[in-house]
Amino acid sequence: MRRRTFLAGTGAVLLAPPFATEAQQAARVWRIGVLTSAPADSPLLEAFRQGMRDLGYVDGKNVQFEYRFAAGKNDLLPGFAADLVDRRVDLIFTDGNATVHAAKNATSTIPIVMGTSGDPISSGAVKSLSRPGGNVTGLTLLGVELSGKRLELIYIVVPTLTTVGFLVNPTNPSAPPLQKETESAALSRRLQLVTFGAANPTELDAAFKAATKAHVKAMITMPDAMFWNFRQRLVVLAATTRLPTIFGEREFVEAGGLMSYGASVSGNFRHAAAYVDKILKGAKPADLPVEQPTKFELVINLKTAKALGLTIPPSLLARADEVIQ
Repeated sequence: MRRRTFLAGTGAVLLAPPFATEAQQAARVWRIGVLTSAPADSPLLEAFRQGMRDLGYVDGKNVQFEYRFAAGKNDLLPGFAADLVDRRVDLIFTDGNATVHAAKNATSTIPIVMGTSGDPISSGAVKSLSRPGGNVTGLTLLGVELSGKRLELIYIVVPTLTTVGFLVNPTNPSAPPLQKETESAALSRRLQLVTFGAANPTELDAAFKAATKAHVKAMITMPDAMFWNFRQRLVVLAATTRLPTIFGEREFVEAGGLMSYGASVSGNFRHAAAYVDKILKGAKPADLPVEQPTKFELVINLKTAKALGLTIPPSLLARADEVIQ
């Protein structure tokens, strides 16, 4: 009886470690640093959280988000990034070029996932799209390649166009290649391109005022996180200056802008959760290719076109993915 009791007890002891290990693994709470230039109510962050929930990550249960909101004040980003590193988060999620570079400058070991980026190669975020190297990977909006397409679309809407404005954020590393690409597209159509810069929200009004003085007849805006976060202000400025403007993201058109052409930013943010999941399960950022979008949306707001006195050609309406009445 004593021997049987001893063996049974020994078996229980031998079985305990695996169960204990599984319990420890199940109890792991991953700490994700979210470094963003957006305000706290950004719908893009909810898209990312939804993507995480779809993969089984529940805030407060098996994942904890550490948010740092710059709300357009990008000079705060380096300090925020350093703080997340000091807190030893498991991964840092970023929402644009400014945030990914702040994170990359703060750490070379903690994995960084880009919810979106302009041109991560020319900006130095990654070595290549197929083999990023280092600790950064994620998604790109393919912004540079689409610049000429946006110029073509606004030219169709404003066929008398001779001078077009280009709004850039000069602190965005993607601005120089975007400007070069847009200048080349303008030259091929014998259009004069005038560039206007706005490095922060307080400079947006001055940029549109300068565009009016320069007598530009339409405007193109570069994809930029700060612009997106203050899209309502940009839409109002385009309306008050009566400048037909094409944006990179559909959310501008939903807010009242004239038209947009580009990939889905919210779709990028949802899909970025898959990168986070792979890395938390052991994948290395250096081995995960940066993903480029394969679908681009043309969205047109007919109400805004009417307010600007524009007639959208039927051929262009037929090409649109969505027309807002």
